[in-house]
Amino acid sequence: MRSIWKGSIAFGLVNVPVKVYTATEDHDIKFHQVHAADGGRIRYERVCTVDGQPVQFADIDKAYESPEGDRVILTDEDFSKLPAAEKHEIPVLQFVPADQIDPIFFDKSYFLEPDSSTPKAYVLLAKTLEQTDRIALVHFTLRQKTRLGALRVRDGVLVLQAMLWPDEVRSVAFDKLDGVAEPRPQELQMAETLVDTLSDDFDPGLYVDEYQIELKKLLDEAIASGSSKVTRAPESAAPEMDAEVVDLVAALQRSLEASGRRSAKSGDAAPATAPKAAKAAAPEKKPVKKAAKKAPAKQARKGA
Repeated sequence: MRSIWKGSIAFGLVNVPVKVYTATEDHDIKFHQVHAADGGRIRYERVCTVDGQPVQFADIDKAYESPEGDRVILTDEDFSKLPAAEKHEIPVLQFVPADQIDPIFFDKSYFLEPDSSTPKAYVLLAKTLEQTDRIALVHFTLRQKTRLGALRVRDGVLVLQAMLWPDEVRSVAFDKLDGVAEPRPQELQMAETLVDTLSDDFDPGLYVDEYQIELKKLLDEAIASGSSKVTRAPESAAPEMDAEVVDLVAALQRSLEASGRRSAKSGDAAPATAPKAAKAAAPEKKPVKKAAKKAPAKQARKGA
């Protein structure tokens, strides 16, 4: 596993350096969208609705539209002015009983690894949480956003559980539940008996994703049998790249072009510095002359 960021847990005067890892992973089989007629991959572009031109990711800002239709465009500089927790610190806000947090608040989980040669503080915090049956409520920053989190222990390892903010959990009331009669004692007794017959300790190994297993079996059998559904992916007219890759290539291209312009400028100045280079070291004289000769040629081709 690769850590996604480093930081430290801070409670009181105790500081616990940690590395953060994503604790869960998605095993769902992924599908591409293809053109039913010829099997070609479907590609998506970020296109401006005003001029109809593709837009690079680096040229995109975020905009908010009010219900009245007013639009506010914000840049990275605007977002940097907003209050946020320290990017590399996880401050403990409070220790609360573990059974007081409704699971509906829990979101994505992260493993915390001690990032110290002497992880005594890490072990101390984990043992304390276990023995007191408490969860530490914390703040942490992820993707430039301050989040609420629950720090707990799983098999001796600290787990950071991202949480929803209270106003992100909807309140609900269903009219159909109003005025419903309470279950009769006999009905409750029978239901409790049924629960007892199905009761056992939780064993996650007993549960598997049957849908994914059968889907993988279906795909493997189709490939092995040479089914008519199996074809070779057709050659596309252009390399398949998602928008982020295209943006990266564009950024690299701009960097190379900028580097070429700088090289050309330094090449123009090379004759003035060549004598000094010759005095310092004779073998370096030829490369300097070549750079000076090539620079104008590059500029000429670029202008053409």
